[in-house]
Amino acid sequence: MKRWLLLIVIAILSMVVYVYGLKAAGKNNQPIVFVPKTIDKQIEFWQVVEQGVNAAAAEMGSTVKVVGTDTEKDVDGQIRLLREVIAMKPKAIVLSALDFERTVPIAHEIVKAGIPLITVDSGLKGGISKSFIATDNVEAGKKAGEALIQTLPNRGQVAIINFIKGSSTSIERENGLRSAIQRDTGFQILNTYYSEGSSEKAYDITMQLLKDYPNLQGIVGLNEPSTLGAAKALHDWKKPGEIKLIGFDSSMEEIGFLEEEIIQAMVVQKPFNMGYVALKTAVQLSNGQKVEGRIDTGAEVIWKTNMYTKPNQKLLFPILDKRP
Repeated sequence: MKRWLLLIVIAILSMVVYVYGLKAAGKNNQPIVFVPKTIDKQIEFWQVVEQGVNAAAAEMGSTVKVVGTDTEKDVDGQIRLLREVIAMKPKAIVLSALDFERTVPIAHEIVKAGIPLITVDSGLKGGISKSFIATDNVEAGKKAGEALIQTLPNRGQVAIINFIKGSSTSIERENGLRSAIQRDTGFQILNTYYSEGSSEKAYDITMQLLKDYPNLQGIVGLNEPSTLGAAKALHDWKKPGEIKLIGFDSSMEEIGFLEEEIIQAMVVQKPFNMGYVALKTAVQLSNGQKVEGRIDTGAEVIWKTNMYTKPNQKLLFPILDKRP
C-alpha cells in the first residue's frame, strides 16, 4: 500500500514538473516584440535601431518580431497593434510610443497582462515601463540651440520644424532648444511647425517659410524627416548656406547636405546602441533580472569640420558588428 501511494505521489509530481516545463518552454519560445515609431524604410534612424535590436537578439539567442505603423502620426494604429501584440503574449515588448499620453492606457494593459515593457527613444507619461532607453532629448535640444547660436552670431529670425505633436521626444527636444536660445534676446522665434514625420511636408513648410519670411536666418529640424525636408527645400532655393540649418540624425542624404554646407550641424544620436541596449534590457527583465530605470545613450554635435574624425565616422556610419 505504501509503495502504491509513493508511486502515485511520484506520478503527480512528475506531471506537475512536466506541465510547468511546458509552460516555461512556451514562454521561452515566445518572441520579444519590437514596436518602433514607424516601419517606413525611408527613415534610416529606425532601420539602424532595428539593426541594434537584431544584433543583440542574435547574441542572446532571442527571437524578435517587429511590428509598426507606416507613419509616425498613426497613434490609433499603434494602439491597435499593441492590443494585438498583447494577445500574442510575447516574452517582452520594446516600444517607442507615438504619443506621450494617449499610449498610456494600452501600456497599463501590457503591464496588467504581465508582459515586461521597455520603452526606447520615446517614453510615456508616468514612467510606466520598467526601463527607458533613449537620448537625453532635453540636453540634445540644448545642443541644437547652442549650435544655432554658434552659427548665427548676428541672431535674427529662426523657425523650428518639429515632428509629431504630443510625442515625448518632440516635446523635450523643443523645450531644450528653446531654453538655449530664448536666453538671447537677439533671436526672434517664429511659430513651431510640425512635419508629422514626413520629409515632404517639411519641404513644403520650409518653402512657405522662405516666401513668408524674407528675413529668416535659421531653421532647426528636430528629427530626420524634418531636417531632410528642410535641407531639400534650401537646396532647391538655390541659395545654399544663406539660411543656416541645424538638424537631427544622420541619414546618408543628410550627410551629403552637411558636406555641401546646406546643413551646418547635426545632433547625432546613437540609434544602433539604443536598439542593442533596449533588446538586451528586455531579455534581462524577462529573465527576472533587475534593470536600470533610465539609460541615456548620448548624442553628439557633428559639423563638416569634425565629421571625418574616427569617433564621428563611427557615429555617422553605424555597422552591424558595433557594440555600445
